[in-house]
Amino acid sequence: MTAPLPRRLRRLRWYVRELTGESAYERYVAHLRREHPHAAVPDRRAFERMRTERQESDPRQGFRCC
Repeated sequence: MTAPLPRRLRRLRWYVRELTGESAYERYVAHLRREHPHAAVPDRRAFERMRTERQESDPRQGFRCC
């Protein structure tokens, strides 16, 4: 038996968001609110900047071609 169309679409949306990293900000905000409730929550732009800088500064991430 197959899942109804709305359920399949939700699963597909979840998969695409996880694959592209779109849900990383939401997970980060949830973590901050749970583990560090008094910490300031950065906006999406600041989060993406921090994330990019961390990835580019980590030698284990490999190299970027572009």
